[in-house]
Amino acid sequence: MRKTIFSLALITATVTITVVSCNNNEPAKTATATISNDSLIKRGSYLVNAIGCDDCHSPKKMGEHGPEIIPELRFGGYPSSRPLLKVDTNTVKNGWIMLGPDLTNSVGPWGMSFAGNISSDETGIGNWTEKQFFKVLREGKFKGLDGSRDLLPPMPWFVYKNMTDDDIRSIFAFLKSTKPVSNIVPAAKPFSAL
Repeated sequence: MRKTIFSLALITATVTITVVSCNNNEPAKTATATISNDSLIKRGSYLVNAIGCDDCHSPKKMGEHGPEIIPELRFGGYPSSRPLLKVDTNTVKNGWIMLGPDLTNSVGPWGMSFAGNISSDETGIGNWTEKQFFKVLREGKFKGLDGSRDLLPPMPWFVYKNMTDDDIRSIFAFLKSTKPVSNIVPAAKPFSAL
């Protein structure tokens, strides 16, 4: 009888913990006290490649198998030297969202947005603090600054905010270790300016 009561209590506790954990909308927190910088960078490289940061933040050229990253511009964001394409605003008004040919810019009801420079250069995130990087991915704030505008589509910060602290810290460490790309990305344009 005691074994049965103990087993039921254990099962009830396990189910309760599981339900509470599944209903927790807070991002997972983990401790990094024992993780080396090399380990953070290695994990960050894995995560950046897994979640597709290159898709939007790295300029591309058309290659034999489709768009290919231009290695010397990796993570440089929308190239400031590139002319802006003319936008058919009627297409957007009819419900369409458009992407630039290499995915580093997009147009929609919000206007035209450009993928930021996330390389280690000072025109990218080279001068950023880890706290700023967390604010970008957890709160969707431009350059991770209080009082700045919200990030614009298609940046999926609202998905990335669910990553653990260690994941975000690892991505930041990796990006800070990348080759710097000097590139000041153009400012976003409101729809009325297109």
